Amino acid sequence: MADLIVKAAVKDALNDKNVASDFYDALDERVEELLDEAARRAEANDRKTVQPRDL
Repeated sequence: MADLIVKAAVKDALNDKNVASDFYDALDERVEELLDEAARRAEANDRKTVQPRDL
């Protein structure tokens, strides 16, 4: 899957903290997992629309 996060936005959100280069890959993987889980939950509820409650 493509990169899901924007590195500059992550760095801004972390308020001038240093960010290890491999942190972005780990975060991207976790976001992908969250999206997969949300999609499965929506599908299990016979919906094609993923909603906040699916997180």
